[in-house]
Amino acid sequence: MERIWRAVSTEPRAALEHGLSPTDLQSLLLGVARTRAARVTPARVARRWREDRFVRPAGHDPRALVRVEARLWELLPERFAGVELSPVAPLGTCSAVATVDQNRVVSTVRGSEVLADPTNALAVEAARRRAAGSRRDRVDLAACHRVLRGQAFDGPGLAAHFKLFALVSSARDTGSGQTEARLLTDHLRYWLRVLAEFAPTHRPRLLFTPFDSPVLAQRFADVIVPALAADRSCVELTADPDRTQGSGYYADAALCLRAGDVDLGDGGTTTWTASLLGDAKERCVISCVATERLAALTA
Repeated sequence: MERIWRAVSTEPRAALEHGLSPTDLQSLLLGVARTRAARVTPARVARRWREDRFVRPAGHDPRALVRVEARLWELLPERFAGVELSPVAPLGTCSAVATVDQNRVVSTVRGSEVLADPTNALAVEAARRRAAGSRRDRVDLAACHRVLRGQAFDGPGLAAHFKLFALVSSARDTGSGQTEARLLTDHLRYWLRVLAEFAPTHRPRLLFTPFDSPVLAQRFADVIVPALAADRSCVELTADPDRTQGSGYYADAALCLRAGDVDLGDGGTTTWTASLLGDAKERCVISCVATERLAALTA
């Protein structure tokens, strides 16, 4: 440790930002955390428990959440493999994969970050599975995970941590938007069934927005909508051409799950597996729903 402290004392900013090796930086930060933790009193823990939004318990009945999440798994098609994600991901997973500012993520002293979005982690796992198997076979994954976000949320019912039920699908491009249409159709079909079950009396809607993508706009009209005609039930499936939110996050199209005026979830096409695999032919669709908001509809 003395060697590490000497390096830091000479040029502290340079050493902390890029001079120290990952192992040395981790050792330094762990030592600092250990020293600071040794001075923490039970009274201070109790105060932080009351005041720190990151550690405050969720305000939802876990029994209600379990029932909702169990039903989501039951409705999920067999082609989606369930994944139990780790509470942490490699440092930079959100910022490198999804270009999210690192300030919105809770970083750890061990070169990792608390999971802030299960779709990012599922995309990394999907890329790993596609690299290990046949690139002709698509990969479909699902996870339910409590996430922690670094940014402050204002408004009733909003918290630093919440649960998301997420889907990620990745496949090889076959041209003319056909691959994206197939992946989007499977995601939208699932969410149509979810909304029909959990929000039948809350004006459920699935909104689809192509961002400057005439090809996907056409595939929505001539492939996706006809394919989902038998699944729509009480749920409105419609285009939302005026949406601009997420245009820099999603690649060519976005979708939104809504009950009345409440947004339940989001999704769209991304370039994540293409970036992870270094292959522009990779296509990836993600989507998720906030399970606590679903539970509130049935309360």
